[in-house]
Amino acid sequence: MHIEQIYTGCLAQGAYFIVSNGEAAVIDPLREVEPYIRKAEKSGAGIKYVFETHFHADFVSGHIDLAEKTGAEIVYGPNAKTGFKAHIAEDGEEFLLGNVVIKALHTPGHTLESTSYLLLDENRKPVALFSGDTLFIGDVGRPDLAQKGDITMEDLAGILFDSLRTKIMTLPDDVIVYPAHGAGSACGKNMSKETYDLLGNQKKFNYALRSDMTKEEFVAEVTAGLPEPPQYFPENVKMNREGYESFDDVLERGAQPFSAEAFEAKANNTGALILDTRSESDFAKGFIPNSINIGIDGGFAPWVGALIPDLKQNLLIVTEPGREEEVVTRLARVGYDYTIGYLNGGFESWEKAGKETDSVVSISAEEFEERFGAGEIAVIDVRKPDEFESGHIKGAKNLPLDYINDLMKEFSKNQSLYIHCAGGYRSMIAASILKSRGFDDVINIEGGFGKVSKTEVPVV
Repeated sequence: MHIEQIYTGCLAQGAYFIVSNGEAAVIDPLREVEPYIRKAEKSGAGIKYVFETHFHADFVSGHIDLAEKTGAEIVYGPNAKTGFKAHIAEDGEEFLLGNVVIKALHTPGHTLESTSYLLLDENRKPVALFSGDTLFIGDVGRPDLAQKGDITMEDLAGILFDSLRTKIMTLPDDVIVYPAHGAGSACGKNMSKETYDLLGNQKKFNYALRSDMTKEEFVAEVTAGLPEPPQYFPENVKMNREGYESFDDVLERGAQPFSAEAFEAKANNTGALILDTRSESDFAKGFIPNSINIGIDGGFAPWVGALIPDLKQNLLIVTEPGREEEVVTRLARVGYDYTIGYLNGGFESWEKAGKETDSVVSISAEEFEERFGAGEIAVIDVRKPDEFESGHIKGAKNLPLDYINDLMKEFSKNQSLYIHCAGGYRSMIAASILKSRGFDDVINIEGGFGKVSKTEVPVV
């Protein structure tokens, strides 16, 4: 028996590959499925099952493509209703995989179909629990994403309490917990950076598993302080539940190279949004007018999901040469399937063609200190509210990047806007969006609050 956790940092997501005696199973696969197929071939195993812990909201799973390419059976837990062929497991149903057994444990609460999968070894000893979004390391799944009809998040939190106490906490302490997410995911609020742990440790240190906790206390703690879920979550759930276009077709369409002239014509003729995925420092020096910067080496996919509300928006890509397929893939992971091509040769080819460019003024924290001391200026802090409350520049206005599309009226075109975040990634995104909306006097503070806080600029 072999268990492999396949962790994708940009999504803080864990998929799992299990092999026993020539048979393999994949749990919660990402959209691109060739890596799983190659693993199976290398292991000399055939993929028998694709287990889904629930209808994911934060990414599009590869279950449909993987089943079509391998003949594997897709398995969901009770209450799941799909738009494609799938086996809907009963609570406690067992699936033979080589010499081991995978047992479905219906653990609703995060969603009503949420199911954990317990791995039993050749001697039927419980070895590992693939807990999906029911139990994280240090946290549990948020109960507000599957509210519908008369079912409230408090109702779901109460159901989750029962699932944890009756299905999971009764398991042996030496069972390894393998969750679907870690720190950085929007599916919880207090996740650890660790990506797996012994259940016994979680019983000791996870606030939600305290043995003396009442259901009322659990509901209050689990529902307190939940941030608004990203706007793309419901669309991802729909795609995972009803089906989607083949990833191969999405990649073929998105990986079309265009010369500068053809790229410009495509943008003009289709109304496509130009997404520039280079680093914030490269973007600041020069970019195609009206393009939006979301760097591929930051929290790329979640920020795309938060800031581009229409998943069917046509996208044209500017990126570092050689990273085009990576960008298309990472967009497809969160349901953005309508990339229609990229700028061949990157931004340099645009410049060589003599096309119009724009730029963002960026200043150092030291230069900002000089300007701050010279008079009253408009400082915009685009960090999250809790970051702002923990310390901010005196007089700064907090307009979180997450909600910038709804906050446009809060920005003034009649004065210079000094934008910053924690380190520079988010502020350049904000600056690019503002520039595309006609805000010409936008100044980015390099290094963000981290650098400014080391100067004499007053912080409160």
